Amino acid sequence: MKEITAIILLLIAIYLLMAACLYLFQRKLIYYPVPPDPDFQAEEITLTNDGVKLHGWILNPGKAKALIYFGGNSELITHRQEYFETVFADYSVYLVDYRGYGSSEGSPDEAALFADALAIYDHIRGQHHSISAYGRSLGSGVAVYLAANRPLTQLILLTPYDSIAEVGQKLYPLFPVRFLIKDRFDSAARAADITTEVLIASAELDREIGLQHTLALRQRFTRAKVEYQQIKGAAHNDIIDFPQYRALVERFIAEK
Repeated sequence: MKEITAIILLLIAIYLLMAACLYLFQRKLIYYPVPPDPDFQAEEITLTNDGVKLHGWILNPGKAKALIYFGGNSELITHRQEYFETVFADYSVYLVDYRGYGSSEGSPDEAALFADALAIYDHIRGQHHSISAYGRSLGSGVAVYLAANRPLTQLILLTPYDSIAEVGQKLYPLFPVRFLIKDRFDSAARAADITTEVLIASAELDREIGLQHTLALRQRFTRAKVEYQQIKGAAHNDIIDFPQYRALVERFIAEK
């Protein structure tokens, strides 16, 4: 009996230790900062928010319309130069690294990324007649926040989720992730505040963001006109390379 009790106590201790590690190191599971891209050549942009310097680039500078891109958690945003310069040829595209990523200072967290998104928008708003946002994976939560707090012409969401808390709970079902997580990125709670046109795309073979999370978010846009499409055969990391997805985006932005 004592041996059984000891085993139970050991298992409880291991569980609590693992839960503590999830809580203490949770931001390392969400953010994967990438180093600067030394070979990328484009017009640079810098701005400071709350004493933190953010660094990025402008593709197709001088256009009347602007697009702010928010990338994935480990995405080197400079790798999509050809895509943005051609698909969004009529837009000045702003690629700004999250704080802690590339040459941007600071450390990433939800509140900081949200504040930075507003700062980027406010920094460029006087230079363009319209501003749209494009969020991929982690960045979809930032783009949704921006759309809920600033007027946008269009919102493009690639492999988005309802909330990081729900995604994390699905990944770690044995732990109370919904209660442990700090950076929730609760897009579902903000979707009803958005009235701009929204394009949502999911990948059929996505292993990172389950389809149920994307569809749950889609249902929460009660005031916006939403177009949704799943790209067949695509996975989380290669969907942007599929001709079907490119054509979908081109058609969506052509309406404006």
